[in-house]
Amino acid sequence: MKTILIVEDEQTISRVLAVYLKHEGYEVLQAFDGSEGLTLFTEHKPDLVLLDVMLPGMDGWEVLKEIRQISPCPVIMLTALGDIDYRLKGLNQGADDYISKPFIGEEVVARVNAVLRRSSHVLETENMKQFGSLKINMDSHVVTVAGEKVVLTPKDLSLLIYLVERPNRTFTREDLLESVWGMDYDGSDRAVDLSIKRIRQSLAEWPASQGEITTLRGLGYQFSVYEK
Repeated sequence: MKTILIVEDEQTISRVLAVYLKHEGYEVLQAFDGSEGLTLFTEHKPDLVLLDVMLPGMDGWEVLKEIRQISPCPVIMLTALGDIDYRLKGLNQGADDYISKPFIGEEVVARVNAVLRRSSHVLETENMKQFGSLKINMDSHVVTVAGEKVVLTPKDLSLLIYLVERPNRTFTREDLLESVWGMDYDGSDRAVDLSIKRIRQSLAEWPASQGEITTLRGLGYQFSVYEK
């Protein structure tokens, strides 16, 4: 049974979401402010977080930042703010999806199911992949650069592994959305760009002389590795 943490200060909304998720078979934890949410997250290590943006005290952006420093757990942002800038801010900071209020319970459950499916869409292979100081354990999915562990969101990890398995091949955004995000993804193809940006930032200490994720203008992205 997977565990969902709801961090939402409006108790009526939180209770409704909890009912829908429990009916779907999930175990549910509830927090009504950011600090309580982080405490429950640390103690229980949920499989996914539904995180409201407008929280008293520590807001959702701060909570997301704290979560991303310690875990790649999938996070879906909940907010009444429908502006595209807020959507991009959430995705750029590592959120896995974004739902605007008002919403219906069935929609939230569908999004939770989809994000959990995508977060488990990681290629299972044997062996260690190594490109200079970059090492990727294909069994445990641990990524390190110069011996230091790199924390990636499930989506970013899935994308990195997909590219690593196919070095020096170019993929369009559409290719990557279909292969990594899945056919049920109905968001913007900007998600690929934002994910690539986060991966590059996470691998900043990996020398470009050993390899890099390159952009081929008008074509797509490539995990480029170089012969010594």
